[in-house]
Amino acid sequence: MNKYTERIYNGIWKENPLFVLVLGTCPTLAVTTSAMNGAGMGLSTTAVLMLSNALIAVLRNIIPEKLRLPAEIVVVASLVTVCDMLMEGFTPDLYASLGIYIPLIVVNCIILGRAEAYAMKNGPIVSFFDGLGMGLGFTIALVLIGALRELIGAGEIFGFHIMPSFYTPCSIFILAPGAFFVFAALTALQNKLKMPCATNGDGNPEIGCNGNCLTCGFMKPKKDN
Repeated sequence: MNKYTERIYNGIWKENPLFVLVLGTCPTLAVTTSAMNGAGMGLSTTAVLMLSNALIAVLRNIIPEKLRLPAEIVVVASLVTVCDMLMEGFTPDLYASLGIYIPLIVVNCIILGRAEAYAMKNGPIVSFFDGLGMGLGFTIALVLIGALRELIGAGEIFGFHIMPSFYTPCSIFILAPGAFFVFAALTALQNKLKMPCATNGDGNPEIGCNGNCLTCGFMKPKKDN
């Protein structure tokens, strides 16, 4: 596996931003009322992630240390503005459904986190693929949650009727509580299967933590030499 493929695999599975690192939960819970909304938010975030990672990696040796965070925000905000305008022009229905959460991509922890943790330390090409992997991982997670909520709450997926005629939709799953129910169920399943997640770690900072700060070696103060 070359380093570019490894960055994509890392974002989709090993360090999935939602299921493993538990980042970006606010837009996740808010917009996943349907699989289409999840796909729209995920793909727009992916585009911003790829381009922001690449641009910040190109500028990493030019940006002064004290201006690092403001510079990252300016780059991300510029890209989100372009994305917002394109979605309003070409996908107005989806744009209306996502609403304020498109501009709020600017402060998404996933984007700023990857810019700070990865793009500032690596070249533009590998940073681009890191953004692609993280974006795809986020998109898959959003679509999965949105599809489950839409299926249970409306009997549909991507607007296509799936459930049999006698099925009575449980509309609460399309409302706010449904997002918490589905996210909690997927997290419980993830822990049951011992899949990568913050609470199934071994103290390795690459996958978050081991779920117990008291025993985490990374949290213990270092002794003076």
